[in-house]
Amino acid sequence: MGAARPAGRDDRPAGGWRGATPEIIIAVLLVAAAGIAGYALAGPAAPGAVAVGAAVVILIGLRGVLPARQELAQPEQESAIGRYPASFTAFWRKRTGLADATQSLMSYDGGLRPTLQHLLAARLAERHGVSLRDDPELARRLLCQDGRDEGLWYWVDPARPASRPGSTDDSKLTRRPGISPRTLALLIDRLERL
Repeated sequence: MGAARPAGRDDRPAGGWRGATPEIIIAVLLVAAAGIAGYALAGPAAPGAVAVGAAVVILIGLRGVLPARQELAQPEQESAIGRYPASFTAFWRKRTGLADATQSLMSYDGGLRPTLQHLLAARLAERHGVSLRDDPELARRLLCQDGRDEGLWYWVDPARPASRPGSTDDSKLTRRPGISPRTLALLIDRLERL
């Protein structure tokens, strides 16, 4: 998993549209081929319909490429939620990541586990002055104050090796279930109360 990017950072290539030349050429060739095929199959009206359809797709695609509108500075009291417009694809990526984490231990270890460990480390540092990496035993005691919470540590333990492809039989590894929704809800509750 790569390093987190700062919110609002512009990740487009410095060259602007020049970096997308191959994709633009392919798109133009596909539209031209669709127009020619449409003309051959449906007559002279088809290329016009192809052009209108391509224009609609291009306009929708440009919306995702253009930089986000600049928001006015908001007071610190307002929640960070809602400051930046969330994309539909980002929602589905997060939703899929959660679903995958409940179905496969390898997916949990590769996606959701580092996020939960980061949240735990931040909560411990901010509220208790404890480092998750330097003092994991104290971190475990703070997270698992109640005896029924002991099973939660397994899911965020920094010492537990992550399940990775190639470490054991991949088919067995992908079949091992991930974190249950109930356990995930308990863990998030503990993080909130920590």
